[in-house]
Amino acid sequence: MKTYYLAVDIGASSGRHILGHIEDGRIVLEEIHRFDNFIVPENGTLTWDIKHLADEVTAGIAKCRELGKIPLSVAIDTWGVDYVLLDENKKEILPAVSYRDERTFAVMEEAESFIPAKELYARTGIQRQNFNTIYQLFCDKKSGKLEKAAHLLFMPEYLSFKLTGVIKNEYTEATTSGLVNAETKQWDEYIFEKLGFPKSIVKPLSAPCTQVGEFSEEIQKKVGFCAKVLFAPSHDTASAVAACPIDDNSVYISSGTWSLIGTENLSPVLSEEARQANFTNEGGVEYRFRFLENIMGMWLFQNIRKNLNKKYSYDEMMEMAKGSSYQKTFNCGDSSLNAPESMIDAIKRLLGEDVSLPDLLSSVYHSLAYSYDSAVKTIESISKKEIKSILIVGGGSKDAYLNELTARVTGKSVFTGITEGTALGNILSQIMADKKITLAEGREIIKNSFDIKENRI
Repeated sequence: MKTYYLAVDIGASSGRHILGHIEDGRIVLEEIHRFDNFIVPENGTLTWDIKHLADEVTAGIAKCRELGKIPLSVAIDTWGVDYVLLDENKKEILPAVSYRDERTFAVMEEAESFIPAKELYARTGIQRQNFNTIYQLFCDKKSGKLEKAAHLLFMPEYLSFKLTGVIKNEYTEATTSGLVNAETKQWDEYIFEKLGFPKSIVKPLSAPCTQVGEFSEEIQKKVGFCAKVLFAPSHDTASAVAACPIDDNSVYISSGTWSLIGTENLSPVLSEEARQANFTNEGGVEYRFRFLENIMGMWLFQNIRKNLNKKYSYDEMMEMAKGSSYQKTFNCGDSSLNAPESMIDAIKRLLGEDVSLPDLLSSVYHSLAYSYDSAVKTIESISKKEIKSILIVGGGSKDAYLNELTARVTGKSVFTGITEGTALGNILSQIMADKKITLAEGREIIKNSFDIKENRI
């Protein structure tokens, strides 16, 4: 009898339910449900529709019953930094604001008057980004919203709570907040105290591969069965990196809405050089550190396509770019690209000229490839590692032209073959919990399960 594990993998634009099981020593994946996720403008604020998310999570789980494939466990991963506040009656304090909202720009310097950016990095190792949880909470404190809060749950924790009724916080997701001490791997009480955040709103951090609870009676009635709910590496990048069979001479790129490029370390890198480079030290499975840079990724193409009313497929856009000789680049991390009304116009402004669609697309491709090259060089300089190869996982790894440009620009060997990296890492963590195996043993299973190939230039 097969043992099934269900990954609920939710990104900034869509979510999927993927069943996994082991067959002949190989992990087999099956998508059973897909749904849209979207930012909702509400009174001038960009928010998440958390009721929609919770309903879709439950609907996808119910599909397992319809298929006759009941999972032993379920785990949820999402993007980082965003959260839901609950009051003392465990009721949501809305809205659940999206990290793409601009409210935090106005408070960063004020927050850093209590804890300077340099000191904050030395304690947390987390890169300075306006949307980090620490700045979002500072906004909630100023507005009075935080006064009503009894609990803070990041998105995967909140959705797990909706399934179980259990309130817990998970390590990898929490590390994206700028509130976790990199050395102790727990909440940094000094930061809470300095910024006036009540420490009572969070729980001690649980590690990935541990149990949250079981389906509540209400959820059991809705889906038709009971299962354990586990913490995967709840941050989607942590799940994706868990699925990467890499070594000290490799970097990964988790390629999706964002391109997360980095290496894996056993200790955080808290140097001034790392801070100046704006690299982050986010938590991973077995308390490994993901030393990485966030680079705007497929978000650029997603929004260009949206601006064009989806007139062209991604493959057609890729062919347009390949036919252009235009190679002028722009800063993929510019804040004007976070949530522009027109991505096309925003990129043209950064380029400083009006360009044709093929030239604009070519510019995006080259800008990403050169951003990857810069990140690799920084990793080599700071970590003193000699990087020989790049493993690209996630949906963006299917873009053959970007893979080719990455190999050409970086001069490194580029490998692909794991397109469902995040869901795979999520399922791997459930297998690790069930089979009591290590991450190294789990990655061996992954190497035997997928055809990882080098992309030739």
